[in-house]
Amino acid sequence: MYIFLCNLCVNGLYGTAGLYPKLLSDFLSDSHMISFAGCFLQILVIYSSVMCEITILTVMAYDRHVAICRPLQYHSVMTPLTIGKILLISWLFSFCEMLLGVLLAFRLPLCGSHIHKLYCDNWSVVKLSCLDTTLNNVYGYITIICHVSQAFFIAYSYMQIVRACVKSSEEISKFMQTCLPHLISLINFTISTLFDVLYSRYGSKMMPQALRNFMTCHIVY
Repeated sequence: MYIFLCNLCVNGLYGTAGLYPKLLSDFLSDSHMISFAGCFLQILVIYSSVMCEITILTVMAYDRHVAICRPLQYHSVMTPLTIGKILLISWLFSFCEMLLGVLLAFRLPLCGSHIHKLYCDNWSVVKLSCLDTTLNNVYGYITIICHVSQAFFIAYSYMQIVRACVKSSEEISKFMQTCLPHLISLINFTISTLFDVLYSRYGSKMMPQALRNFMTCHIVY
């Protein structure tokens, strides 16, 4: 479990590297602008980090499921080699998934240059396009469905864990020690990500700017 927590920390540092250098630069400058290439690099770093986080959280849910529901098989199922392969796939899949989304947006000519967020996000850039964005929409919904299915897998894993834990007070204590922090982290991440997705696609300008800034930054905290 600790190797997954370590990866979450590394992934968090990677994600914040896409936001804070530019944010600090904006604080020190009167001109809040970003280059075309810099905007897409920021999108790639921030959102590949977000996608990697939900993937690692999914793997952690499976890890806790095996540890609690099949404890005698844990060391034969979650071997160091298996864990290494899972983490490598998680990082590569998330990066390539976001890279494809960035490339689909990069090909579009833009008719505007103003984004109503503290940082660049893929959908805000796509909305500036002069051409049809159906392909970007379809890919975006496929990505959302993919990660929503991961959330359902996590929910199923926890249902099985809770069912196994209610049998004894010892298992309940084990659940509270190992699974509760993961569950709190997951809920926090899900709420901030859901807000970011819904606001990017359907957000209203009537929402207070302070709330928008807080929630959009919260996704990379």
